[in-house]
Amino acid sequence: MNNFTQLSEIKRLPPQDIEAEKALLGSLMIDSNAIWKVIDFLGPDDFYKKEHQDIYAAMIDLANKNSPIDIKTLASRLQELTKLEKIGGISYLSELLNTVPNASNVFSYAKIVQKKRILRNLIEASYEIGELGYQEKEEVEQILDKAEKIIFQISQKGVLQKFLAIKDALAEAWERMEKLAENPLQKLSGLGTGFPKLDNILAGLHKSDLIILASRPSYGKSSLALNIARYVAVHEKQPVGIFSLEMSKEQVVDRLIASQSRVSLWKIRTGRLSKNGEFNDFSAINNALGVLSEAPIYIDDTSSPTVLQLKAMARRLQAEVGLGLIVVDYLQLIQPLNTRDSVVQQVTQISRGLKDLARELNVPVLALSQFSRAVEQRTPPIPRLADLRESGSLEQDSDVVIFIHRPDKYDQSAPPNVAEIIVAKHRNGPTGSFPLRFNEEIVTFETIVENLEEPNLEEDFNKEISTI
Repeated sequence: MNNFTQLSEIKRLPPQDIEAEKALLGSLMIDSNAIWKVIDFLGPDDFYKKEHQDIYAAMIDLANKNSPIDIKTLASRLQELTKLEKIGGISYLSELLNTVPNASNVFSYAKIVQKKRILRNLIEASYEIGELGYQEKEEVEQILDKAEKIIFQISQKGVLQKFLAIKDALAEAWERMEKLAENPLQKLSGLGTGFPKLDNILAGLHKSDLIILASRPSYGKSSLALNIARYVAVHEKQPVGIFSLEMSKEQVVDRLIASQSRVSLWKIRTGRLSKNGEFNDFSAINNALGVLSEAPIYIDDTSSPTVLQLKAMARRLQAEVGLGLIVVDYLQLIQPLNTRDSVVQQVTQISRGLKDLARELNVPVLALSQFSRAVEQRTPPIPRLADLRESGSLEQDSDVVIFIHRPDKYDQSAPPNVAEIIVAKHRNGPTGSFPLRFNEEIVTFETIVENLEEPNLEEDFNKEISTI
């Protein structure tokens, strides 16, 4: 590249469309209600010209006060802000008003302004990412995470609402509460798990929540997590990202097939499948494959990623398919960024990273965790929050903590394969516990039907909450 080319590139103006900005502002003065068509994705900083930023900000002030947006009210508001003369006075507002004959194309003008802003942000991001390349003292993974976050934030700004009128938010909240009040036992504010008693306590899995599912090894936490993931994908039709740090993709797929088809996992893995008779395994598996092939489940079995690598993979999956739920099995296998840190510092960094991921992508993150051996030293070994390994950060960062307690593992007189599911922490609601049966053959937890009569859901729900 010669010096002339470099000089011409330096002199290039950033992407902009001043005429589109003028047409947009003029349209908003013609039609006061037009601002509600653009306010959710367009902000003052999306304009290139400083004067236009000030004018649009004043329009937002008026809209939030339910005041009409016209040349008189706008000039008055700008005068209050001591910016009227800076933008060119009332004569410039008149010029904007005369730019367009009507407000019919306001949305198109706004999308042009937004596009130019995104292009400018990309140019700024390229400089920021370039500077990251000189930070030689930082770990490469941390630098890559910062670079990916910069790009991800730009892409998200293009699709997420940036402004929301409070009156619209309140109306939506009222409508949601009305629907829930009609039948609180069958409508959830979050994603259903497939287990009614768990949904009764949590009201489903909620966006931006970090849910910790913990137990001792071989108690079934991976199975319960996959049961929930399968339900969310098959019944809720929401994409699920599964980060399997312990099992391979093939093992996860086999478990999902066993659970969906209700064919023994051992028979699936050994090939000892029946072809004829009342229980035709091939027919059941074929039906399960049909259901699972339509389920938006995405599996990654990268061994021991760092939390930054996991976040990067989740961001890419979110950008490609959109996510309803993320499952991490399990968090003690996430590689720490700094192996010289203490174990407590490492787990703190990981738990904070997972909570940040839940908030950034606005999806629930279900992370599996191991207990410390301290639980085995008690009689009976009923788990507590303190039993979470390095529990301080996990307990603090999590919104929900669920334990799997298996009395049959230490008490021979206990009913076999009956687990007690304990909601030990629930930041936004009650805690409680309930039993589930673990079907070892198909690695699936199942609701226990106590009798053949039609259950009284309301009575059961109230009894359960009253014991919390």
